Amino acid sequence: MRVGILTGGGDCPGLNAVIRAVARSLIQLDGTEVIGIEQGFLGLIERRVRPLDLDSVADIMATGGTILGTHNKANPFGYFGAGGADVSEATCAYVRELGLDAIVVIGGDGSMAIAHQLAAKGIPVVGCPKTIDNDLAHTDRSFGFDTAVAIVTEALDRLQTTGRSHGRVMILETMGRYAGWIALHAGLAGGADIILIPELPYRLEEVARVCREREAREHYTLIAIAEGARPEGGQLTVKERIEDSPEPIRLGGVGNVLRTQLEPLVGCEVRTTIPGHVQRGGPPTPFDRVLATQYGHAAAQLVAHGNFNRVVVLRGTQIESVPLADVAGRSRNVPLDHPLLRTAWDTGVSTGTSPL
Repeated sequence: MRVGILTGGGDCPGLNAVIRAVARSLIQLDGTEVIGIEQGFLGLIERRVRPLDLDSVADIMATGGTILGTHNKANPFGYFGAGGADVSEATCAYVRELGLDAIVVIGGDGSMAIAHQLAAKGIPVVGCPKTIDNDLAHTDRSFGFDTAVAIVTEALDRLQTTGRSHGRVMILETMGRYAGWIALHAGLAGGADIILIPELPYRLEEVARVCREREAREHYTLIAIAEGARPEGGQLTVKERIEDSPEPIRLGGVGNVLRTQLEPLVGCEVRTTIPGHVQRGGPPTPFDRVLATQYGHAAAQLVAHGNFNRVVVLRGTQIESVPLADVAGRSRNVPLDHPLLRTAWDTGVSTGTSPL
């Protein structure tokens, strides 16, 4: 058997742990030949691959990023290098030329959508969920999320001490796209006084009211805001548009918008911190290393047993799999009845709204 591995979309802590687990599982299972596809789907388009053996994946567990490289604009069904043309037929022909019996695609909803389209053209695919945003459908946890939450939590810990020292409102803007998982988890872990997420459009006056009350008592306020958050009746804050990308809208800057709106309404200084790509870089946490290893092993098992066009997922404490079609292009937001929201409200954390 000959199996390809690629990492698509943005980088994420734990990618190398998945690559390692897939390769080691397949090689040690029956001597499967493993082929690394460079820079995601771009490697299939531009015909750039390399063999992966046990030495290739040794000592990469704790290394951030991906040894194969990745690309967040390479889509064979609309290739930016060919003016948006569909080069999927040539891509599939190259897969068959390589003699690949399957491809393990490690990526988020966009990568799963491309994988689903390739599967429809007869390419056997197994998916592995990757996103720090934790917003992939049908899985309770994607690897990389725990690392991002740990990084944001540490940032909030540091902002709390400087905010208290100067009597300021400190705003930290998190990644997460259109879902508030990072802001919600890290906000609770980091002791944020206000957590603003996309699923609950906030009222500016309510945010200001909480800040003023805290200014009178504790003299500082800590706010965690997701990049996709917006005020009631307001719009998303778009940082840029990349027209030749599968995901052209890039969110960002809502923390600065909130600072500008909030300063006239409170009696103290307001500061914003945006950690940005720091959230997705560096080594994965132990939890993410274990989860990524479990995902990689489960993906290898699906390949070995010929269970193609499925995605490995975590449900509760069990690693399972679901049809690729159920995940492709779909996302998972924070449900408004999620217990963490009730925990936040009952412990005095504001979401800029009235508790539901």
